Amino acid sequence: MGDNQQRVYPVLQMEANKTKTSPAPRGKTEQLPIQRPILPPLMVRNKKQNLCCKCFCWALSLLITAFIALAVAIAVIYFVFHPKLPQYEVNSLRVTNLGINLDLSLSALFKVEITARNPNKKIGIYYKNGGRIGVWYTKIKLCEGPIPKFYHGHHNVTKLNVDLTGRAQYGNSILSALQQQQQTGHVPLDLKVDAPVAIKLGNLKLKKIQILGKCKLVVDSLSTNNRINIKASDCSFKLKL
Repeated sequence: MGDNQQRVYPVLQMEANKTKTSPAPRGKTEQLPIQRPILPPLMVRNKKQNLCCKCFCWALSLLITAFIALAVAIAVIYFVFHPKLPQYEVNSLRVTNLGINLDLSLSALFKVEITARNPNKKIGIYYKNGGRIGVWYTKIKLCEGPIPKFYHGHHNVTKLNVDLTGRAQYGNSILSALQQQQQTGHVPLDLKVDAPVAIKLGNLKLKKIQILGKCKLVVDSLSTNNRINIKASDCSFKLKL
């Protein structure tokens, strides 16, 4: 009985091994599903960080390149054209009207003459529409007027005559303060300039910029239809891109 068991069981085991190791029949191939590796969260986070770093480096390189190009352009303009700010001088100021209206506002009409000098040899200046000149007393605007449109050529000197008109509230208080100041012989006024211009470098016309200026004036009086003596004038100007 024992011999029979030893003979039967080895045969069955061999048949089972043959079944496991026997190749698949031709024409029938078994395809296993493709499993993609699952990345751990740390690797995904590192990929996003690398992408952000690349975008930041790319944007930073563009910014640096643009900054270098702008610096080179400014250097070329400076050494080739030697740009200088235009110069302005207030020649005369005349009051043709300064009085109280029926609504108790102050009505003012001034005439101002300004000399504009362009000291540049290779740079022209186009004065555009929209420029304004205003006269202020302390923080109160008395009057203002438009700057005429014109072309300021190389080494050119131009005289501008501008009519300034305005109306201010609390006319009695303002006029009383001006009359008291006039008794001292020193009336402080601020003349403010806001002029949109276009710069011409040789044959190249650049985009519009602004010339901003302020002149601190001291006049002896504000008598109407009389010559006003300008005792002091301090002007400063700058460009606004």
